[in-house]
Amino acid sequence: QVQLVESGGGLVQAGGSLRLSCTASGSIFHINVMGWYRQAPGKQRELVASITIGGMTNYADSVKGRFTISRDNGKYTVYLQMNSLRPEDTAVYCCNAGRVGMTYWGKGTLVTVSS
Repeated sequence: QVQLVESGGGLVQAGGSLRLSCTASGSIFHINVMGWYRQAPGKQRELVASITIGGMTNYADSVKGRFTISRDNGKYTVYLQMNSLRPEDTAVYCCNAGRVGMTYWGKGTLVTVSS
């Protein structure tokens, strides 16, 4: 119904920046909110940031002031600009899209931050 494809992960030094992208296709008109989750080694998956169809955003406390989530005018691409990266940001980042009764996931992109 909805397909999500992420890109932009990689290896960076602490203090560096990356921008993740997520493109959506399919029944995108059913989607109310999109966001980014991450799962670090040995830890459970957590919400990083989300954005609603109206542009309202939400961030985890650990990334406020460093990460910015945004979308394009057509609402088919969502970005996560990550600045001042820290080693503890190392994780697999997965794009998420939600509607009433269903959640969709991308396959994930790896972000590694070296100290």
